[in-house]
Amino acid sequence: MRCAVVGAGAWGTALAHLIAENGAETSLWAFESDVVASINACHENPRFLPGARLSSAVRATDDLSDALRGASLVVYATPSHHLRRIVSQGTEHVETSAILVVATKGIEQRSLALMTSVVEQEVPGRAVVGISGPSFAAEVIAQQPTAIVAASDNPDAARAAQAALSGSTFRVYTHDDLIGVELGGALKNVMAVATGIVEGVGLGYNSRAALITRGLHEMTRLGVALGAKASTFAGLAGLGDLVLTCTGALSRNRAIGIEIGKGASLDAALAGKETVAEGVMTTSSALELANKHGVDMPIVQMVSRILFDGQAARDAVPQLMARELRSEQDR
Repeated sequence: MRCAVVGAGAWGTALAHLIAENGAETSLWAFESDVVASINACHENPRFLPGARLSSAVRATDDLSDALRGASLVVYATPSHHLRRIVSQGTEHVETSAILVVATKGIEQRSLALMTSVVEQEVPGRAVVGISGPSFAAEVIAQQPTAIVAASDNPDAARAAQAALSGSTFRVYTHDDLIGVELGGALKNVMAVATGIVEGVGLGYNSRAALITRGLHEMTRLGVALGAKASTFAGLAGLGDLVLTCTGALSRNRAIGIEIGKGASLDAALAGKETVAEGVMTTSSALELANKHGVDMPIVQMVSRILFDGQAARDAVPQLMARELRSEQDR
């Protein structure tokens, strides 16, 4: 089988390595010429995944048509705000029978489309799979046991993605709730920014636990409003990814939140960062989506006010605590 991975950030690089280790001929498309050169010459991606040794079967290229040509499985792993443009640039080179796997997590600004919907719109007529779950790329490539979910409306496509990615230390479960799996992966990044803010202002474990738990409730509430299953958010793509991203030291979104909680502006917190913190961009899209469907998401509202409206982080949590008392089961 020939596979293509589009996007050579940390996650795309790790996925290309997994697929190649499973015996598939694997092309990895990178925008950055230095990344292409380093992977092909040294089997390393020091820019986005330093210290990791990649499979020698991964071939990098900056020619999108070259990467896509003949691939029966295409994995998209670009930042969410670049996904539509990059997918559209390669549309004519995607095989008509190819299965498209979307590893990007987010909600597109303005259209409010989930990432699999973006791919379906730009490359119609192919089976699409969304993958998500608790998976820091550095730990995946270090062969630390990891489990994620591959979700699709097409069971055969989900199983094909499962087979291509699964290995001795990387376990993939299939799922049929594509909306729930995708929303879980997108919204947990917003909650990670919120958790970082709580940590940055000096609050402790009680506050963190309350925020994570209520954040999961908000995620579930929006998901159900969009047609997802509530049970999906109790699984790997919901609770699993939420806990990892809100507590793990490798979480970019949590790190941004910590800086903002300590008083940094958003511009200062983002300055000089090589990698993308998807939670920042997803915050505004998630809030707009919630308003569109009449779903109350006070934590997302809080993060939006802090990031974009200049509210002091230290004042935000007391305002959450002062909200009207209600039942925990209130939907």
